Amino acid sequence: MPAQGKHRRTKSVSLSRGIAAVTTGGAVLALPVLGATTASATPAHSVAAEKAVAPVSVTAQVNSVTKAAPAKHSVVAGETLSKIAREYSVSGGWKKLYEGNRKAIGENPNLIHPGIKLTIGAKAAAPSDAKAGKAAKAAAPSAGRAATAERADRSERTAAAPVAQAAPVAAAPATYSNDLDGWIKESLAIMAERGIPGSYEGIHRNIIRESSGNPNAINNWDSNAVKGTPSKGLLQVIDPTFQAYHVPGTSTDSYDPVANITAACNYAADRYGSIDNIFGAY
Repeated sequence: MPAQGKHRRTKSVSLSRGIAAVTTGGAVLALPVLGATTASATPAHSVAAEKAVAPVSVTAQVNSVTKAAPAKHSVVAGETLSKIAREYSVSGGWKKLYEGNRKAIGENPNLIHPGIKLTIGAKAAAPSDAKAGKAAKAAAPSAGRAATAERADRSERTAAAPVAQAAPVAAAPATYSNDLDGWIKESLAIMAERGIPGSYEGIHRNIIRESSGNPNAINNWDSNAVKGTPSKGLLQVIDPTFQAYHVPGTSTDSYDPVANITAACNYAADRYGSIDNIFGAY
């Protein structure tokens, strides 16, 4: 009797190899023996990874929301959508800024008034009707004009600044002709400053009677001449009277036409109220 079990094929079950061969109709299938163990381990690893990644993702989302928060801008005089868009580096330029603030601005993007509150980074509002679409199209060629106007306005302010800071130009001094008309007018200007009364007609009338308009006229035959103080000049004033009623700022020469007229009118105002009141010898 053969020895029991000597030539029997030993069953081979190897957990370390992890594979069992199954014969089915001549075909050999390889099945993983430890497949269940491997599958159960995988979810545990994934959950741990997800837990580790989750906080990072949430933080990133929070940061993203914080960075995307829209800013507010209050329009001031002289600003345009183009200028504001450049200041805030708005992606899409003035069009994007207008689309996000259409309700506040209105249908014309070229008309923005001081005090309007603009939201930088706001989402574009859908046009309510065909009119809004037309306004956006019409604004496209106007953007260039707005930018040009802005540059022109800046150039005007730059050019005007030196003018505003320049010292005021002094008024040119009045000039008078060197004749009877000019002498009377210059005398009247001085008399007005000193509060001495008199008119052009009154002065002219007395000059023609006294000297015929000759500033060098002198009277050597009347009683004043006998006393050694002859009457001189346009209004025939003697030296003592000229010196007593001389108007500061005029010449001290009694023959000087303007000095002679103003001194005579000053004397006439003191004695007669005005040169206009004299119609004869005085």
